[in-house]
Amino acid sequence: MKSTLIFNKMKLKAIVTGATGMVGEGVLQECLENPAVEAVLVIGRKSCGVNHPKLKEILHGDFYDLSAISDKLTGYNACFFCLGKSSVGMKEADYYKVTYTLTLHLAETLVKRNPDMTFCYVSGAATDSTEKGKSMWARVKGKTENDLMKLPFKGVYNFRPGFMKASAGAKNTPGIYKAFAWMYPFLRALFPKFACTLKEVGQAMIHVASKGYEKHILEVKDIVEAAKS
Repeated sequence: MKSTLIFNKMKLKAIVTGATGMVGEGVLQECLENPAVEAVLVIGRKSCGVNHPKLKEILHGDFYDLSAISDKLTGYNACFFCLGKSSVGMKEADYYKVTYTLTLHLAETLVKRNPDMTFCYVSGAATDSTEKGKSMWARVKGKTENDLMKLPFKGVYNFRPGFMKASAGAKNTPGIYKAFAWMYPFLRALFPKFACTLKEVGQAMIHVASKGYEKHILEVKDIVEAAKS
């Protein structure tokens, strides 16, 4: 991976995955509203249901085989990877496939076609960079982060949000986030290293992709800081 401490601010052409989920929907919204992003390509198994002059969409059912769409993935300088699945009830081999294998396959496909791309990966708070801890999901996420950073992108940034306040008007917010939304001001005040807004996550991704950041793993406090830059 190339050094990315200083970037020249640039217009972004971004690929977004996971746009039918809470995080991807919020990041997509920020991309469409931010003038620093001039074009967005959403890749998903089903339509995100959004119409916008900046937006193009590719519907593709098999993220483990991108050969049918690979020629359409050239000409982008950012990827905001927001696709993910809870590990609850999953065996490690299955979670590894949908988390590590899928992510690395897409990343390897993209870097071959866009070596000047910045790859932003939504990981999670308490991810295990050592890959040796007791928590299965944290080990898998840690390996995913580590191996992404070995790829020759212009930059790779791993985002580790904790509790996120959903964006206004969001349609894909899980019930647990809706149920606890009223607690956000208290969580932010009492646990500032744990809580941020999804708007801040999206803004931070855009700023990091266009200008770089001094760290390649962004905890909540880094996400909030990068969102302001």
